[in-house]
Amino acid sequence: MRDAFVKTLRGLAAQDRRVLLITGDLGFGVLTEFARDLPKQYLNVGVAEQNLTGVACGAALSGHVVFTYSIGNFPTLRCLEQIRNDVCYHDANVKIVAIGGGFSYGALGVSHHATEDLAIMRSLPGMTVLCPGDVYEAGEATALAYHTPGPCYLRLDKSAAPEIGAVRDVVLGRPRQLRAGSDVVIFGAGGVLEDALEAAAMLDRDGLSCAVYSMHTIKPLQTAAVAPLVKRAALVVTVEEHTIDGGLGSVVLEACAAEGVWPARLLRFAMKNEFSSVVGSQKYLRERYGLSASALVQGIREVMVSPASSPAAKEI
Repeated sequence: MRDAFVKTLRGLAAQDRRVLLITGDLGFGVLTEFARDLPKQYLNVGVAEQNLTGVACGAALSGHVVFTYSIGNFPTLRCLEQIRNDVCYHDANVKIVAIGGGFSYGALGVSHHATEDLAIMRSLPGMTVLCPGDVYEAGEATALAYHTPGPCYLRLDKSAAPEIGAVRDVVLGRPRQLRAGSDVVIFGAGGVLEDALEAAAMLDRDGLSCAVYSMHTIKPLQTAAVAPLVKRAALVVTVEEHTIDGGLGSVVLEACAAEGVWPARLLRFAMKNEFSSVVGSQKYLRERYGLSASALVQGIREVMVSPASSPAAKEI
């Protein structure tokens, strides 16, 4: 996803001198060509994320389209006050890019686990929140951020789902179908969609037909596009590499409330109200916190095989 972002941004910047890329002393390998070819549109402010955001806001208010770049929580939570008071309050054209969504930097511990960012960033007035699930979407989401006026948050992941989407267009706010199905609808955000797709394929062998949708846009969401998908499913599932509080599951439920629909049954796969206090690879941490394909399969089977004994809504 990171490479797709840089490639797309480099193309946009070559055509539009207003585009600036500002890094917090990271990304040297992947940003080398950008810095070499477009030196007047690249700046490294060092390990100073609050300053990174302040500089970006000033440049944006001077007419630039500014992308800030760092990993995990550094471009978001570390400089939240500057994002809120400087960028969002002034509706500045700043695009905040985090390349370490979820457990991408799992071995570095909780300081590098971005598991509350979606909830926090979507709560900010005027903020667009993008969370692509595959490499194709990462490039398209970069272009969406560029073309969308005002503050944007682009959450990228080390992992990515395979590029098998039935729908090629990435439209702001509209779920994108990755897999067709009639019994279960799975909504996922980010690279964990690879586990959702794997789980759907495994459930095929049980005779369960699972549709999978990428929720590449967390905010704003076209709620009218979600309602018919929820209505016709025997089970609605949300899966996210994020806390259950305020993330994708909450977004889908808010969409249901706005449209006056309610899932027949609902499963939300996410972290509970806890910190990820263990370390390991992204795959290991997904397994540890019940976000792996096997965990999804087990949870969905429990509901679909014995639905009478299962609650209408459940958190996994």
